[in-house]
Amino acid sequence: MIVMDRDQGRKPRKSAARGSYAVGDERRARILDVAVEHFAQWGFHASSLARIAKDVGITQGGLLHHFRSKEDLLVSVLRHSDEQDVARFFSLEPRTAVEAFESIVDLARFNSERPGRTRMFNVLAAEAGELGHPAHDYFVRRYRAVVGQIAGTLRAAVERGELGPDTDCERVASEIAAVMDGLQLQWSLAPATYDMPGRLHGYLDRLLRSLTADGSGLPANG
Repeated sequence: MIVMDRDQGRKPRKSAARGSYAVGDERRARILDVAVEHFAQWGFHASSLARIAKDVGITQGGLLHHFRSKEDLLVSVLRHSDEQDVARFFSLEPRTAVEAFESIVDLARFNSERPGRTRMFNVLAAEAGELGHPAHDYFVRRYRAVVGQIAGTLRAAVERGELGPDTDCERVASEIAAVMDGLQLQWSLAPATYDMPGRLHGYLDRLLRSLTADGSGLPANG
């Protein structure tokens, strides 16, 4: 008979625990992915936890083990998506206004490659205009943060002398956010025939030429 000492006996339990956590993380990620498609297709109010759980391949009780409610799932989906975008496109401070604008175009290009998430954003942003919508406060805070971040980048460019000293950074930042979302909405209606990143690049190029001290714009859209 093989006798395991106490340290040896712990190893299988640790391995099992790690495996359990990995399965839990994978399932949570799968729930978020499926929820994106459901919120994109039906919006928040018409989406059903039971249908989401069925498409994931678990029970509704199993879904609620990871997310306390449909509201919790919605906010988690939105936060998860934002965290991925920030890590991918805005983790480093842009060195120039050109770099900042190119990052925005890169994000639009990425959005055109994930139609489910982009449609979800369009649907939920429109729904969240209702004061009682569970994502209302999230979108208020998000737009405030987005406009603030872009405005801060523009102010830094003004200080470096790239942009004219009379640049209204808050106004320009708000317009950039509005134009990007508007182009995204038009793209979602006819994605096969609408070049969203190309249109955004053209707008930002014209905008930058109107703001830069030397009239320079963005490099050609690659």
